[in-house]
Amino acid sequence: MTLRREAFLDHVKERGEYDTVEEAERAARVVLALLGAHLVGEVRAQLAARLPEDFALILLNPLQSAEPLSPERFVRAAAAWIEGATEQTVTWDVSAVLSTAADTVGDDLLKEILLQLPRGYDLLFGRPQPT
Repeated sequence: MTLRREAFLDHVKERGEYDTVEEAERAARVVLALLGAHLVGEVRAQLAARLPEDFALILLNPLQSAEPLSPERFVRAAAAWIEGATEQTVTWDVSAVLSTAADTVGDDLLKEILLQLPRGYDLLFGRPQPT
């Protein structure tokens, strides 16, 4: 089921403790653009199908990445795209967006997403996996 844009942003805003929806939207755009570069095929398409249309398009037309980024490098890359962000604040941003996405997709698709990502992304999604 696709989450409505307003509902998606409200969840991100609440989790990120943003003052405005615009701040939540900025974080969502950056994080989903970076995430899209790390997912391929049916998994990326299934995630996009569950996101609001404008965020699905961002995921499907990602920023380019020469190689899969570790969770730490992913956070640093997001910090470079979010004006005024630090590694600590951007970790919060990334987790707010990815945990909202995790709620949207459910456990089965989340497992498939995590299989395409380097180890450690489970924490960014707010879903620590047993090792």
